[in-house]
Amino acid sequence: SLTDKVGAAVKPDSEKSTTEHVGDAFKGKSDNLASGLQPQGEKSTTQKAGDALSGNSTNESVLDKAKAALGMEKH
Repeated sequence: SLTDKVGAAVKPDSEKSTTEHVGDAFKGKSDNLASGLQPQGEKSTTQKAGDALSGNSTNESVLDKAKAALGMEKH
């Protein structure tokens, strides 16, 4: 969640345990994947804001890009 991301970002890396570092990395990867799979048109304002803050803001989802590559995009 956005609250978890903010909490993880506020705590200095020097104060985090190895478990927290691994958890942050895993959550970051899974959040990026989930963000890329959900079409922009289906995202809430909060999700779009979180994407913008994390650098995941694009107008196309991974699925939309794959459809376009296969010639299956909407017209």
